[in-house]
Amino acid sequence: MERFGSVTGVAAPIEGADIDTDQILPARFMHKRRIDYGRFCFHDLRFATTGDQLPDFVLNRAGFSNSTILVADRNFGCGSSREQAVHTLVDFGIRSIVAVSFGDIFQANCLKNGLLPVTLPAEVVRAIRHGLDASPGTQLTIDLENEQVVDPDGLVYPFSVDPFGRSCLLAGLDEIDYTLSLLDRVNDFERTETSAPNSH
Repeated sequence: MERFGSVTGVAAPIEGADIDTDQILPARFMHKRRIDYGRFCFHDLRFATTGDQLPDFVLNRAGFSNSTILVADRNFGCGSSREQAVHTLVDFGIRSIVAVSFGDIFQANCLKNGLLPVTLPAEVVRAIRHGLDASPGTQLTIDLENEQVVDPDGLVYPFSVDPFGRSCLLAGLDEIDYTLSLLDRVNDFERTETSAPNSH
């Protein structure tokens, strides 16, 4: 998993509350192998049935096509628990999502897969989205080490993240990597217990 310290990148405003996992990744793509999986991201919002791009969708607009940060509304990632919705966002190049709130399971899946979910107050998120929409190509900085979002004017918005998820992201460790990192300690403990008097 890629380490997340501080990321600066183009941010795209995603309008509308309750963007669910089926909008992020339509169910018919869930069985696909995770190869170039980003092409399915927001598929039915990005493409017409003919396969042509829909020019009004934000990630198809000039200035937003190379976005690495999304700024959404409330309850982003609600709906079914499909972890593949996070996979397609990561493979599309998204490193962080700022929103008022997230679906609980989606938020947990983000942290497990190296995608940083950031919650900020509704009025702050709304103001950031409006600024991005008015100025395509604008960059934000998501600083996980200091737990703050910095806008182009230098305004700083603090946030907090689950401590365990934060530690894993800062170190670039998924749950398996984290468990493996503890093996030496586990082995040392077992050796100590085995060699201790009255251990048998």
